[in-house]
Amino acid sequence: MKQEGEIFLREQVAAIRAAVIGDIMTDRYVSGSVNRISPEAPVPVNLVEAERAVLGGAANTAANLAALGCHVCVTGMRGDDESGRILQRLFAESGIDDGGVIVRGGYSTITKMRILGARQQMLRLDFERKVLLDDEGRAAVLAWLEERHEAGLDCIVLSDYGKGFITPELAQDVIRCGHSWRIPVLVDPKGSDWRKYTGAYGITPNLKELSDCCGASIPNEDEAIERAGVMVREQYHLKYLFVTRSEKGITSIGAKEIIHCPAMAQDVFDVSGAGDTVMAVLAAALAAGKDSETALKLANTAAGIAVSRVGTYPVKRDEVLDAWESEGRDLRKNYRPLTWEEAERKAARWREKGETIVFTNGCFDILHRGHVTYLQQAAALGDHLLVGLNSDASVRRLKGPERPINGERDRAFMLAALRFVDDVVLFGEDTPRELLSHIRPDILVKGGDYRADEVAGREYAGRVEILPFVDGYSTTKTIERIRDHGEKEE
Repeated sequence: MKQEGEIFLREQVAAIRAAVIGDIMTDRYVSGSVNRISPEAPVPVNLVEAERAVLGGAANTAANLAALGCHVCVTGMRGDDESGRILQRLFAESGIDDGGVIVRGGYSTITKMRILGARQQMLRLDFERKVLLDDEGRAAVLAWLEERHEAGLDCIVLSDYGKGFITPELAQDVIRCGHSWRIPVLVDPKGSDWRKYTGAYGITPNLKELSDCCGASIPNEDEAIERAGVMVREQYHLKYLFVTRSEKGITSIGAKEIIHCPAMAQDVFDVSGAGDTVMAVLAAALAAGKDSETALKLANTAAGIAVSRVGTYPVKRDEVLDAWESEGRDLRKNYRPLTWEEAERKAARWREKGETIVFTNGCFDILHRGHVTYLQQAAALGDHLLVGLNSDASVRRLKGPERPINGERDRAFMLAALRFVDDVVLFGEDTPRELLSHIRPDILVKGGDYRADEVAGREYAGRVEILPFVDGYSTTKTIERIRDHGEKEE
């Protein structure tokens, strides 16, 4: 699963083409500091320090898909007003194609204004007037969707906030298009009547929305959610039901399996828009053909990032990738070392964030205490430790035809399992000089009694550090002791 997630984030997500249909809106934030109570009424006084606007509602789902790297187009309704023009600007800045957005004179763009004091929400003001999409608008949306399909489309998201754009007629038309084109239609639902979502590929309710649909409060317990979810999935002929459960993660209910995926441990600052983040990742991952367990885990990882931020926040692909790779490193059952290109990209991301990259290399044939101590000391010099590992062919040239004892994939796995090793990259040359020309680390570490001016590839590093080996430990001596023991046994 870890490897599948990495492949998706590194190689597949940027090719996904997604259409988002729904209630688009502008989220505005007014933030300041609160230090006194008003003399006019018993209310806090917020001294305004900043204002900002971001994409909200269905537009936030589109923003999350775009932040993941997908090609995104969107349709919804906005007015020819200040908030509408802000929405148009934000779409352009996010690289989202808003050519399908219907601009209606006399319509007020839906706007949510949140008042923040000391990073906490104090008040929310909603500016909206519910207007149902008429037949002319529905025809325009379907014509636009047909054009998007002809240009290439991998998934469709219906983001329903109950503001009138997702009518029962439009929802059913879009779901039928998905069936005909064999692409998934995922729905973020609203309200208690889900008949208009019948036949969708998947629906992503939170626990309250599932309870509303069932007409009774459902406890946040596995068995209760399974019972309700199975009933709802069958009633509305869904392929999947994905229930978001706050601190308990996400549950996926399909025809053949039910999966409970726990949430990441995370400090929560604001849950605004977290559901849109989950929807975006699920839609992209399922469109790429990922299994439901991998899709759920990716969505949980992204949601953990979203709730750690104040306000509506589209989670970026690199953030998800960093969190995905750092989480559960000891569970990398199918770990594979990085390619040179992957290592170069990863180093560039670290460098952009101002983080220090440490590089060391070796054969690490039989991992022993000396190796581990050395690697710990190397990792302590910076923020990230990248290990260059000699390939099997390289080890044979350096150590002789009987080496290595362990193959390169096994040696890479053992190194990657160490919590202070960020990743491993193979090289087939006798020295890592050529690899270092791609990585260009801040610190190049070498073990032994070398002088800094003798270290291969030093010209590509910020500086060279020489660390002493731990006395009494070596792979050669370990092999000799094993052989001596075997001879005595004979």
